[in-house]
Amino acid sequence: MTKSTRNPSELHERREQRLMLLLLAPALLVIVVLLVLPLLWLAWQSIWQDGRFTLAHYERFMTDSVYWLTFLQTFRIAAIVTLLTVVLGYPVAYVAAEAPQRWSILILTMVLLPFWTSVLVRAYAWLILLQRNGIINSALTGSGLIDAPLRLVNNEFGTVIATIHILLPFMVLPLYATMKKIPGELTMAGASLGGSPMHVFLRVFLPLSLPGLIAGMVLVFVLTLGFYITPELLGGGRTYMVSMLVSRNIEVYNEWGAASSISVVLMICVFLVFRLASLLIPFERIMGTR
Repeated sequence: MTKSTRNPSELHERREQRLMLLLLAPALLVIVVLLVLPLLWLAWQSIWQDGRFTLAHYERFMTDSVYWLTFLQTFRIAAIVTLLTVVLGYPVAYVAAEAPQRWSILILTMVLLPFWTSVLVRAYAWLILLQRNGIINSALTGSGLIDAPLRLVNNEFGTVIATIHILLPFMVLPLYATMKKIPGELTMAGASLGGSPMHVFLRVFLPLSLPGLIAGMVLVFVLTLGFYITPELLGGGRTYMVSMLVSRNIEVYNEWGAASSISVVLMICVFLVFRLASLLIPFERIMGTR
């Protein structure tokens, strides 16, 4: 078939596709330059050293207990933070979704308020609050509830508390967006059929809110895996996470290959987390496309 006898709709579709590709070209170029190429360089650094191919950096994960113990501690802290943000964030999102509009706006404003302050400032604020002579210990000691100041900082407890405060909005916002889409008629129908409030919540509302819940859990979990400033300041050297291991290899030992291998392994773990989440609920549902 010659070009002159082609279907006009097919020619129009081809022109539309070329136009869309042309419009996407700047964004694709930015992604390639700022994301794809650095990741490829990172992977190359982890397997190439002194002009030869090597897997020595990855072998350390099997022989050096510091590596896999650090990964275990990081994943454990991420799981704790995720669980506690669910416990704290789900009721907040539920109240914001069910409240009148003005109260809903007020609640969301309070949730988003920490975003107006940098992570470093918030970490230092928690350091001041939780330290031995901080506001919390002083209030507890002054009220007679405790005899000696508690160790609330320079340990895992302080790291978890500060991380929850920083990442709580990432749990509340996806939950709120999903809950607002749940028709109120469904819960009313469940109640009219004789279901108790708890039964209706567990059988109707909770399953429909799962996309937002899983999206929030994935966001919080993945972001916690890469936290650096908060555990560095509030961990006091006792809470050692993967990001700190990467930093030490570069700053102290100048081992770019070792740091790159740690980053690659962490990136693979993140991909596995996303894959597991997609198996539980398809990303189309999580993103709200269907």
